[in-house]
Amino acid sequence: MTAQNFMNVVRFKLKSDCVDKYFEVIDKTSFEGMTQRYIAKTGVYDYCFVGIWKSVEAIAAQRPAMIAHLDEVRGFMEELSPELGVTDPVSGNIVSKVGYHD
Repeated sequence: MTAQNFMNVVRFKLKSDCVDKYFEVIDKTSFEGMTQRYIAKTGVYDYCFVGIWKSVEAIAAQRPAMIAHLDEVRGFMEELSPELGVTDPVSGNIVSKVGYHD
């Protein structure tokens, strides 16, 4: 494992009239300890956020800031389900990495 050994992935769906608003906010957002960030468009308004972190401790330290960020953009998102709300997040240790970037 490298020093960058933790990631989080969040699936979400934007409201059709909020796509530009969301990206205006996210493009200005950064979290200490996050070394890379990707957003994939997986459907018409469906997206998947991937964050690469220095460590599990780094993401844990930023949890309050991430919750505040979600509160800022929550109104731009569609509910995925009553159980999930507006996001479907998972996170964990990176167990395999091909050296595309180092």
